[in-house]
Amino acid sequence: MAIEIPQSFWLYFIFFALLLVDGLWCMLATRNLVRILIGVEILMKSVTFLLIVAGYFSGRMALAQALVITVIVIEVVVVVVVAGVILGLFREHDSLDVENTREMKG
Repeated sequence: MAIEIPQSFWLYFIFFALLLVDGLWCMLATRNLVRILIGVEILMKSVTFLLIVAGYFSGRMALAQALVITVIVIEVVVVVVVAGVILGLFREHDSLDVENTREMKG
């Protein structure tokens, strides 16, 4: 018994993969903490997009919506905490370079 995957799913999957690679590149190619946070945001948006597409094609939109809401709540908490850490680091060192995190206490 083979599972039939609609043709349009591959288009969505390619878009998801491009977002994922873009987010990873944004995180790995820079030393600026704000750009790394933007990369994490792009990664979370790609996961959200994949959940919506998977829910649509599987016919379980209610489950997909519940998972997306959970991901959005987690994403907001992560952004607020990381932005607070970045702001504290900027006030202490006047720089957003990743190397300054080695000097943090705690």
